[in-house]
Amino acid sequence: MSIRYSKHLPALVFFCDLLLLNLSLYISHFIIFNTYSVYDASAIFILVVNATWITVSLMSKSFDLKRPLVLKENINRFLLTLIYHLLLVFGIIYFFKIYDISRSEVMISYSMFFLFIVVYRSLLFFSLDYYRKKGYNHRQILIIGDENIAARLVKSFGQHPEYGYDLSDLISEDMIINMPEEILMDTILSKRPDEIFICYKQLDSDLLKRLIRFGDENFIKIKVVSDLILSNNYARLVDYDSFPVLQITSHPEISLKIRLLKRSFDVVFSLLVVTAGAPVFVVVYLITKMTSRGPAFYRQERIGQNGKPFYIYKFRSMHVNAEKNGPQLSNDADPRQTKWGTIIRRNKLDELPQFWNVLKGEMSVVGPRPERQHYIEKILEKTPHYKKLLHLKPGITSIGQVHYGYAENIDQMRDRVRYDLIYLQNVNLNADLGIIYKTVKVVLKRPAK
Repeated sequence: MSIRYSKHLPALVFFCDLLLLNLSLYISHFIIFNTYSVYDASAIFILVVNATWITVSLMSKSFDLKRPLVLKENINRFLLTLIYHLLLVFGIIYFFKIYDISRSEVMISYSMFFLFIVVYRSLLFFSLDYYRKKGYNHRQILIIGDENIAARLVKSFGQHPEYGYDLSDLISEDMIINMPEEILMDTILSKRPDEIFICYKQLDSDLLKRLIRFGDENFIKIKVVSDLILSNNYARLVDYDSFPVLQITSHPEISLKIRLLKRSFDVVFSLLVVTAGAPVFVVVYLITKMTSRGPAFYRQERIGQNGKPFYIYKFRSMHVNAEKNGPQLSNDADPRQTKWGTIIRRNKLDELPQFWNVLKGEMSVVGPRPERQHYIEKILEKTPHYKKLLHLKPGITSIGQVHYGYAENIDQMRDRVRYDLIYLQNVNLNADLGIIYKTVKVVLKRPAK
C-alpha cells in the first residue's frame, strides 16, 4: 500500500509554522494589552516578524522533513532558524529605531511559538511514524550491488518500519556483469523506484556516474551504501575536491550549528543570570566577606576543553589555605568549610561566579565538570574514556552533577564520568535545558541542614 502525500508536507509545515507564529503573536498581545487589536508599534512588530520569518524559514528550510525522521535534529534546526530570525528582527528594530515595542510581548511571543512548535512537531513526527508503520506513505527502493551489504540494509529497514521503505527488487553484481546498460536502465525504470541504494565494495566509478545522471533525469534519488559496520563509532563525509572521505571517530562530532546554538544560549542565559541575579551576587559576596577572613572570591586552575588549563572562579566556601597539604576532595562534613561556605555549597551558590567563565568562553552552562590535572590522571588510570570529555567545554552543571553532586572520592568521580559520557553522545540544546531544569529541581528539593 503506497499513498504519497509527503511531497505536500514541506508546504503544510511551512504554513503551520507561520500560523503558529501569528497565533503566538496575537495571544501574547492579548495577554499584555487585553485586546487582539494591534496598532502602532505592535502592528509594525508583527509585520516585521512575519516578513523576516518567511525569508529566514525559506532560506534555512526548517520546514523540510527528511527521512529518517529524527525529532531532536528537526527541533535543533528550527532553533537555529529561530535564533537567526531573532537576530534579524532585533537588527531591523534597532536600525529603524522602533523602540516602543513591549519587551514582555516579545518574550511571551517567542516562548509560546517555541512551545507550540515542539508540541506540533512531536505530534507530526509521531503521526508520520504511526502511518508509515501501518504501510502508508512508503517509498519504493531498488538495491543494486553486493548481496551481503544489501541484506544488512534490508534488515535495518525491516527493524525500522517508520522509515517507510519498501524493497521493489535487488539487482546483484552478478546480474549486472552480463546485462547491457540499456537493459539495466530499462529494468530500473520498470521497477519505478523512488530511491536507488548502490551497495558495492569496489564501486565502478563510470557506472556510478551513469546511474547518477540517470537518476537526475528520471527524478530518482541515488544513495551509496558503504560496507563498513560502525558499531558505536561515528562518521561524517568530508569532500576533498570531489574526493569523498569518510571520517570516523569514537564519539559524535558536534556540528557547527550545535556549537553556535549552544554558545548563543550560554551567552544569553549567563547574561540573564548575572543581570537578574545581581542582588544575590552582592548578598553572597558581602556575607562571605563578613563571616570569615580572606577574599570573597576563590580561583583554582582546572583543565578545560582540549586539555587547556584555565582558572575557575567561585565564592570562597573554605578557610584560606585549605589545601596547604595538597589537593583534597571535599564532603558535607569537611572541617575546612566555613559555616557560610557549607550553606552556599549545599545550594550551589558558590558556583555563581562561573557564569563569568561562561561569558569568557572557557566554560558552558551545561557540560562535564572541570577537574584538576591531579585528579584527571587518577581517573584516567581506571577510566581512559574520560579523555573523550575533554573534547567538550566543561560546564557549571552536568547530568553527572545532577546525580552525584560533589564527588567525595575518585570512585564517585568515575561514576559521574559514566553519565557525562552519555551526554557526550547527545549534545544538543534540548538536553541542556533538561539538565538545567533537573539541576534547579535538585537544589530546590534538597533539605536544609
